Amino acid sequence: MKHLNKLFAAVVLFCGLSSQAQDSNNPWAISFGANAVDTRVSAATKVEDQISQYFNVEDNWNILPSISYINVSRHVGGNFSFGVTGTVNKIKKFVNPRVGGTGDYMVTNPGDLSYYSADGIIKYDFLTGYIVQPYVHVGGGYTWFGDASYGTANAGLGLTFWFSEMVGLTLQSTYKQSFDERSERPLVASNDNVPSHLQHFAGLTFKFGGKDTDGDGIYDKDDACPEVAGLKQFNGCPDTDGDGIVDGSDACPEVAGLAEFQGCPDTDGDGIADKDDACPDVAGPKSLQGCPDKDGDGVADKNDKCPDVAGPKENAGCPWPDTDGDGVLDKDDKCPDVKGTVANNGCPEISEEQILKLNAYAKTILFNSGKATFQQQTFPVLQSIVGILKEYPSSRFSIEGHTDSDGKDAMNLKLSEDRAGAVKNYLTENGIAADRLSSVGYGETKPIDTNKTKKGKANNRRVEVKLVK
Repeated sequence: MKHLNKLFAAVVLFCGLSSQAQDSNNPWAISFGANAVDTRVSAATKVEDQISQYFNVEDNWNILPSISYINVSRHVGGNFSFGVTGTVNKIKKFVNPRVGGTGDYMVTNPGDLSYYSADGIIKYDFLTGYIVQPYVHVGGGYTWFGDASYGTANAGLGLTFWFSEMVGLTLQSTYKQSFDERSERPLVASNDNVPSHLQHFAGLTFKFGGKDTDGDGIYDKDDACPEVAGLKQFNGCPDTDGDGIVDGSDACPEVAGLAEFQGCPDTDGDGIADKDDACPDVAGPKSLQGCPDKDGDGVADKNDKCPDVAGPKENAGCPWPDTDGDGVLDKDDKCPDVKGTVANNGCPEISEEQILKLNAYAKTILFNSGKATFQQQTFPVLQSIVGILKEYPSSRFSIEGHTDSDGKDAMNLKLSEDRAGAVKNYLTENGIAADRLSSVGYGETKPIDTNKTKKGKANNRRVEVKLVK
């Protein structure tokens, strides 16, 4: 008996460490405690006599002052469980039949008969999940009553009071119908008889076997996130930021947000989640990634160099200037610093008066005789021409060279070409764009005066500047 008590103590320690609620989550349970054997039920013939002293512990119950039963059971589905029970006892109170069918039932000591039983039990629980849980059970087993041993058919009632999800107090009464029940019960207890009897149990029940890997109180089989502690309302999954959206579905699990943004916040309330908002603290349209545009020019304020004045994106949100005030924006104005006309792309248009002036200067260009080099007094004239051309930077000109009729035609043609080219080269070297100028020589083919007089020939030797339109 001493060793049996040690065994039960070890079982208590194990169950205290690992037990949890017995159901589909925690299918195993172990119970242990004391049992009492009452033989009055077989001594009496009438039902009222059999149960009239049901709680007569002092006279009828045989109880060992130690742990005397153990039950191990497993949940098998629904409200059913199956288990096995082992008990030990000493029979010191044996209720005998009445002599002649009248009088009191005599209780005798049959000599401290040893009592052992091993039983299978099928149990059906009511009110599962409640603190008080009644149940019924049926089963069968084998009982050793002194030297006698026979099988029994068992049935009974029980009740468990749950102190916690893991521990409860179980009370149970079982009627054991012996297959050795004699047609006539001996008047005194006998070692060769196993009477039908009641067996009562009182003990602690520990339930265990479930697995909760993450320790969140939700068993793995019901836990959608068994490796990470979570909340019951989310089937065991965590909601780190507490926004009501589980981390697995939360695009911003560390920051509380809104369901419409998959758990991400929208600090400025512009309908764009902060993670997608280039300006999360200031409301702005979706077209500008949540950034404001005060002047409504389609350029976000953070990129707008002129946030209070509308302007095109190409000019960083600023309006195009018109530096010279000629009505042509600088971006389209080929002469942004000089007033011009819209027709001439913002550049001034050269007048007929200026063309005449150019040609008046050109006629005074003097070359060394028979050459394309300038006489010294010609350079101021050329500078005057440069000054006029610079006033009209978008105008294009053709430089034309002419000679008199003296000499061969071919020589005169080449000389006129060289002289026109010399003027062009001087102008480009002094700041006139080459693409604005062209040069051509006509030799003696386009005289403006007679070649028969000295004065006429002097007039025919000339350079002309023509406006190219």
